[in-house]
Amino acid sequence: MQTPDFVVFHSEMIHEARVIPLNGRPHPGPDVMSWNGDSRGRWEGDTLVVDTTNFNGKGWIATNAAAGWIRGIPQSQACHVIERLTRVDANTIQYEATIDDPNVYTRPWTVALPLNKDDLYRICEYACHEGNHALENMLRLGDRQNPRD
Repeated sequence: MQTPDFVVFHSEMIHEARVIPLNGRPHPGPDVMSWNGDSRGRWEGDTLVVDTTNFNGKGWIATNAAAGWIRGIPQSQACHVIERLTRVDANTIQYEATIDDPNVYTRPWTVALPLNKDDLYRICEYACHEGNHALENMLRLGDRQNPRD
């Protein structure tokens, strides 16, 4: 979603909405840190450039944090990410991210991939308990060590 002052990226996972100001305001000082950092956006021609700093050093790149056991690549508080999103045609946005974290990597690195429009895809509500018999079975077992007992 986009307004004149903000871009919002909404992720299906855990209802995450990333609100990115476009109004030129600076990042907060180094005493304001968060898991996903602080993002600021600007336009360079037809490319949206998102500059993210102020990571708290507890997050990971390419992780499934909700699972708690799938780990990605750690980030430090020095992490700095520049993302570029450019519409290349009516159905494709070229996404590029450069990660610079001198406490983790010897030099910055970049990943790029196309984001393709899929007219059939719908963002679903993140609710995983309805009809989830696995959860029901886990609760029924309680503190039993061996579910076959």
